[in-house]
Amino acid sequence: MRINFDFVDLEAFLAVMETSSFHLAANRLNLSQSAVTRRVQKLEEALGSPLFERTTRAVKPTLAAKRLRTRAESMLDGARETTLAMRDESVAFAHQRSALVTVATIPTVIAALLSPALQAYRAEGFDTRIRILDHAANEVAEAVSQGDADFGICSMEPLEPNTRFELLFDDQIVVALPRSHHLAERQSVDWPDLQNTDLVLPARGTGNRVLIDEAMARSRVTTRWTYEVNRSTTALELVNSGVGAALLPRSVAASTHAGDLVFRGFKKPFATRPIGLLTRIGVQETPATNSLRTALRNTALSLEPQGFG
Repeated sequence: MRINFDFVDLEAFLAVMETSSFHLAANRLNLSQSAVTRRVQKLEEALGSPLFERTTRAVKPTLAAKRLRTRAESMLDGARETTLAMRDESVAFAHQRSALVTVATIPTVIAALLSPALQAYRAEGFDTRIRILDHAANEVAEAVSQGDADFGICSMEPLEPNTRFELLFDDQIVVALPRSHHLAERQSVDWPDLQNTDLVLPARGTGNRVLIDEAMARSRVTTRWTYEVNRSTTALELVNSGVGAALLPRSVAASTHAGDLVFRGFKKPFATRPIGLLTRIGVQETPATNSLRTALRNTALSLEPQGFG
């Protein structure tokens, strides 16, 4: 398949995306407005899809434009990196240290794992720009498989044959309680203890809900949930307000939304989810990406067993 566009066309496209204006994009690129229009039209013809909806009042990106944006930025960053490498190897290395790294992650591990890893990463001298795609587990897997992310932090092993999963730690399901709750006085709880408690559960069909339902089934416990939510932060807010107890991964205890809540683990059977790094097989990685993954591995070691035992 022949490529019928070049990097200047991508630069014009990104300038219009960022300014929402062909006129402002032309000023930024020091080109005429007609030149910017021609470059965008050339790109649209090559891709076979309109990229902008033009009206007298606004320039709005189409779905195709939104999908292209991340890849266009990646292509231009790669081209700049290659140019630097051709000019001077030492300059290329410095550029790689400040390159763009895209990480897809499930939100529940950001506070406990990703944030401290980023702090350690910065301490090593990297000034890399980090794009964080906070997604559900299946969306993280898809972003890595399709190349939209350099790697992922995920709670599920790979479904695609072109990805590899590296376990970092096992994240146990626990119960989050207000300090005034009678179960907060215990060091651990049994699943039957929840039968007379207003429960906040993850939405049905999510990975965490599957783990919880399986653990309850093994304990032969039937509980009736009172609240069902999509986000762990919403569950924490509900518990903070005193309306019930939430079943959540232990890692969310590091979140600022956890407030003054108490987290108690269960006696057997345990419900745990694997947290690990998801990467694409056969992709050559930059020093920046490798160092960030190393920081994540080291942070995971410090969390287990102290923070997650």
